[in-house]
Amino acid sequence: MTCASCAARIEKKLNRMDGVEATVNYATEKAKVTYAGADVSVEDLIATVEATGYTARPPAPPAAEAAAPPPGNGDREQGAAEDDGLTTLRQRLITAVLLAVPVIAMAMIPALQFDYWQWLSLTLAAPVVTYAAWPFHRAAWTNAKHGAATMDTLISVGTSAAFLWSVWALFFGTAGMVGMTHPFEFTIARSDGAGNIYLEAAAGVTAFILAGRYFEARSKRKAGAALKALMELGAKEVTVLRDGVETTIPTSALQVGDRFLVRPGEKIATDGTVVEGSSAVDASMLTGESVPVEVGAGDTVTGATLNAGGRLVVEATRVGADTQLARMAKLVEDAQNGKASAQRLADRISAVFVPIVIALALATLGYWLGNGAGLTPAFTAAVAVLIIACPCALGLATPTALMVGTGRGAQLGILIKGPEVLETTRRADTIVLDKTGTVTTGRMTLQTTHTTDTTTEADVLRLAGALENASEHPIAQAIATAATDATGPLPTPEDFTNVPGLGVQGIVEGHAVLVGR
Repeated sequence: MTCASCAARIEKKLNRMDGVEATVNYATEKAKVTYAGADVSVEDLIATVEATGYTARPPAPPAAEAAAPPPGNGDREQGAAEDDGLTTLRQRLITAVLLAVPVIAMAMIPALQFDYWQWLSLTLAAPVVTYAAWPFHRAAWTNAKHGAATMDTLISVGTSAAFLWSVWALFFGTAGMVGMTHPFEFTIARSDGAGNIYLEAAAGVTAFILAGRYFEARSKRKAGAALKALMELGAKEVTVLRDGVETTIPTSALQVGDRFLVRPGEKIATDGTVVEGSSAVDASMLTGESVPVEVGAGDTVTGATLNAGGRLVVEATRVGADTQLARMAKLVEDAQNGKASAQRLADRISAVFVPIVIALALATLGYWLGNGAGLTPAFTAAVAVLIIACPCALGLATPTALMVGTGRGAQLGILIKGPEVLETTRRADTIVLDKTGTVTTGRMTLQTTHTTDTTTEADVLRLAGALENASEHPIAQAIATAATDATGPLPTPEDFTNVPGLGVQGIVEGHAVLVGR
């Protein structure tokens, strides 16, 4: 798909099938299809899309993720394939901008219009209209073969008409004469068009539309990267316990019922139930609450949360697409695939925009010919309609904005369940927060130190901080940081012991120290 009109056409064709309800999102290049009964299959849906002039394939099943190559070569190859499209688009954009700028400057600034400047403009504009604009021409031809007109049709017809008219005026009109100038005036004067060239319009429109496509592609890629980053919050490998033997396997190979080991500082591989050990789990990535949750045997834990305390043995209860993290990613993806009311309106307009513009151009041609104005001025007026009607961000702005918004929200820990939710936030005047971590940095700090009459604050901080510095617990790290700031480098404790669920103990500079509950 190359524009919102393409998505509208595919959606219309799919919805014409019996029992099928489809939504096609141009920004994500995905279709969400609901169908009932055995009369329709996935192959039928794909065949309908292909008959419309496009290609489609079903999404990869979750099982394919387990069989996917490990991170490394596979990721690099996929990234290279994705980058190829963006790199080609960037090359076409750079070519268009470098060549279009002097063409526009010569057309708009009379002082730059030296003898035969128009022929230099033709030389510079030709690669822009042919090489740089080739994706538009190719898409327009493909759509024409299926009897359809999209925004690419408008771009291709408009730029081609402007370019071909200029070539005709240069070779067969008076535009190629020595001394020909393009006055830059704010008045409207009628002419037959044979002395005018529109190379700056052809080159300029191509450059501007390519720039829009390039930045849109970058935005889509960044939004997709945000969703990918959400999925990558989970652990990549896990240590499973099988027959008493510890074995390291990819997380994707975990099965329900497997027991796996989670050491202090490691991420929990998947959703499960603690069967052995106790610890504090940092679940802030899910709840926004910065205070760790104490867990023990029988408690449930969620994949991708951080084990901040002791050793845990967990039995997997949900794996793959059933985990809480995968469901969160699915929510974000569904939100990106959905359509807000503003986007549905833009899609409806873009679906009829192109045929209306082409009809207006033909009507203009017929009107001028009917008034006896002659073929040259009539064709000039029709070309002018096509040129000025080249589409802007009508079909691109709304889906891209929704996609970037939901993707960025996922990156920041905000899950947006649908585009209509994002759209209705403009009417919100009150925000209610039920978690303190939502509006804090997520890192705890020491606020106050209370001591007895026989001790000083510096001594207490130094002894407690030295012991807590050896612990991974977030509260311990807050005490250790405050102690370092207040007293300087901390001593190394001896006989350090972590008492699960209670605290830590050890010997610091000859003092027996116990920090905890």
